[in-house]
Amino acid sequence: MDQSIKFDLDLIHRYDKSGPRYTSYPTALELHEGFGDLEYRRHIAKSNAAGGPLSLYFHIPFCDTVCFYCACNKIVTKNRKHAEPYLDNLCKEIAMQGDLFDKTRVVNQLHWGGGTPTFLSYEQMKTLMDMTREHFQLRDDDKGEYSIEVDPRETNEHTIKQLRELGFNRVSLGLQDFDPSVQKAVNRIQSEEQTFSVLEAARAEGFRSTNIDLIYGLPLQTVATFSKTLDKILAVAPDRFSIFNYAHMPARFKTQRQINDADMPTADVKLAILQMVGQRLTEAGYVYIGMDHFAKPDDELAIAQREGHLYRNFQGYSTHSDCDLVGLGVTSIGRVGDAYIQNVKELEQYEQLISQGQLPVFKGVELDEDDKLRRAVITHTICHFELNFASIEKQFSINFADYFTRELEALAPMQADGLLTVTAEGIKVQPAGRLLIRNICMVFDKYLAQKQQQFSKVI
Repeated sequence: MDQSIKFDLDLIHRYDKSGPRYTSYPTALELHEGFGDLEYRRHIAKSNAAGGPLSLYFHIPFCDTVCFYCACNKIVTKNRKHAEPYLDNLCKEIAMQGDLFDKTRVVNQLHWGGGTPTFLSYEQMKTLMDMTREHFQLRDDDKGEYSIEVDPRETNEHTIKQLRELGFNRVSLGLQDFDPSVQKAVNRIQSEEQTFSVLEAARAEGFRSTNIDLIYGLPLQTVATFSKTLDKILAVAPDRFSIFNYAHMPARFKTQRQINDADMPTADVKLAILQMVGQRLTEAGYVYIGMDHFAKPDDELAIAQREGHLYRNFQGYSTHSDCDLVGLGVTSIGRVGDAYIQNVKELEQYEQLISQGQLPVFKGVELDEDDKLRRAVITHTICHFELNFASIEKQFSINFADYFTRELEALAPMQADGLLTVTAEGIKVQPAGRLLIRNICMVFDKYLAQKQQQFSKVI
């Protein structure tokens, strides 16, 4: 499989509009409050009837300090005791949800995100993992994909050793940028020593995958400064990179208002950084997985993409398309049966529902047949940069050309621009279209028109 990308500045300028990241279809904007506890229980029963492995996502919302760029749901506090009531309720939710799922269903994937999961003490993390093991069937053979996001400022060699003992085998390190002026501008002071000592500790303890998170488009960034950050990270060669486009939306996220607008790089500078990143990582031997992600050719994500079984869910790219995703904790989103489910966002409401013996569901959406069809089209295209019409027709008993007449017509200008080719057999995204894959997928999104202003720019 050709996993290369082509940076065409003219095409990017013409197609750079707002759009979803497609960690789900329909997107989270379609979830509604008419879906609650009873509806979720019904879909869990439907999921149990179908069987198959599970994926668990835990949201740990606490952070020691605030990063000004952050758009995540978090609670900033230096008091570690503030996590105790939340963990008590999270353990209760684990028991409630665990009792509803068939105990024979193996957890092949587990992820702790946040916030900063390593905000928790070892004792708290062990309690959380023990509770999970009691109510769900976790693997004991280290063959699962058990990952955690860590802040190197909150982590050391001892912590990494403890995480490995708890069963984690993949780690993602938040960094964003090494440049001191950029770090000061976003209130995230983090040294090379802190970062790389954690990375090396993870390798020494046998973590199977290491990922570094970077953000381009932060205040005071330039091509030259970001290139220096890349130099330092490429020297230690993590297995994966996640390089995100910073979406500056201070009207929507209060913490971003502490960033000086005058320090923001121009759109041209952001594009130049992106072009440099793609070139540098490709030259270093990494392949473009899609949507900000690069990986070594022998990484599981790159292999899954070549073999045609890469998947995308609320945590990003995954090799576990066969898993139903169970969300646990405030704001977490899951995919169970034919539904997406999101938990409540506020701690007080979370505690209240848990104390009443109710699943803490805030909203959700049940997919109809058209949703499932379009999800398959979008997911396969965004993961593999191609789509075979016959496989979709067989799976959904449709004639692709008849069902998607309007959409295929809408792809014609993209084909003329060299983003993709459409034949009688299917769609193939060309190297020039891979950075613009969101635009291609947007053609198949029936909900997009009225919601487009709520998404970030594709580039």
